[in-house]
Amino acid sequence: MVLKVAVSPDMMGGDVDEGYGKVADAFRANLASGKEIGAAVAVYRDGVKVVDLWGGYRDGTAKAPWQADTMVNMFSTTKGVTAMAVAVAVSKGMLSYDAKVADYWPEFAQAGKGDVTLRQLLAHQAGLCALTPAPSLADIADPDRLAPILARQAPAWRPGTRHGYHAITLGWYQSELIRRADPAGRTVGRFLADEIAAPLGLDLHIGLPAEVDRGRVAHLHQWKRAESLLHLNVMPAGFALAALNPVGLAARATGVPSDVKPWDGDYNRDEVRAVEMPSSNGIGTARAVARLYGAAAAGGADLGLTDAVLDDLTSPASTPSGGIRDRVMNVKILYSLGFCKPVPMVQFGSSDKAFGTPGFGGSFGFADPDTGVGFGYVMNRLGFHLASDPRELALRQAVFRDVLGVRPQS
Repeated sequence: MVLKVAVSPDMMGGDVDEGYGKVADAFRANLASGKEIGAAVAVYRDGVKVVDLWGGYRDGTAKAPWQADTMVNMFSTTKGVTAMAVAVAVSKGMLSYDAKVADYWPEFAQAGKGDVTLRQLLAHQAGLCALTPAPSLADIADPDRLAPILARQAPAWRPGTRHGYHAITLGWYQSELIRRADPAGRTVGRFLADEIAAPLGLDLHIGLPAEVDRGRVAHLHQWKRAESLLHLNVMPAGFALAALNPVGLAARATGVPSDVKPWDGDYNRDEVRAVEMPSSNGIGTARAVARLYGAAAAGGADLGLTDAVLDDLTSPASTPSGGIRDRVMNVKILYSLGFCKPVPMVQFGSSDKAFGTPGFGGSFGFADPDTGVGFGYVMNRLGFHLASDPRELALRQAVFRDVLGVRPQS
């Protein structure tokens, strides 16, 4: 059961620009509600930081306060970071969204995957949401061992006909594509560090380097898997029940690596933090996430994004022929180029040009080009909502509805 800790609303640091006071009010209310242990939120607008707040405890058991530079694992919010790295690689001419994956990685063509394009893969349409057999932590620590496992996998459906959340696997496919196309042979974590994080000064990592002070990393306060049955009112029942079937797609999609159990708190293990899991173990600050998306929302110049790539990111999703119900999560959702797009269940940003990714437990990062906003929220008390955790939603509503006066969020 997730630890419950009384957090004083006075345990809040940071600042907001004039006009953004309602965001600070919402963050303070979250701390006072008893639903947070530690959290941070940041907003950039037109490339300028306008919100930067943090509070509570980075470790609720030890009562260690969350600091300005505290980082935390953000689970699937990492997917958006990885997708942005791919967008940078496409902008550099290393990759093309419309090329076949096998053009860069010939071995990928096995098991009927020869015609799968990057665009289909990034839209979760390739049917590669699970791996059989599931690789171990040692396998994923060595890209030369992992690549053949990825290449051998047979699709769970005919690529392009359906989509289903590649909860853990997508980032490894993306990383191998970058490794194959990059003259330096870098993994996505190394590419992110060199091409994005260092130039922009971001506290953002996929594969936590040994030199990073572990005292800066927040402890995740995790709930047990069976507890999800007590929260079917907030977690889509179809997904929760599917995840409990050990041979079903939902459980298999989240069951990698084979020796890492998120329900047992394994994402707090340093050996898990240190390897690259580009769909699920990015570690960083809310400020870094908001800065990354803010750079894209402000036109992409700081990231080196081309106009063509930015147009691609803001365009409507290319939907699979079989409809938009996700085969893994049993919800209607839209994916495009490694990001999620707004749908009625999760209406984020001011228009459907917005793109980003929510993470397990409640985190969220996204870009809203029509307002020039980059948004980032991270926390260490994991919630039960599949997306739009009430803590995050309150902050997003404060930004978009209350401050900017655009469409309500959901």
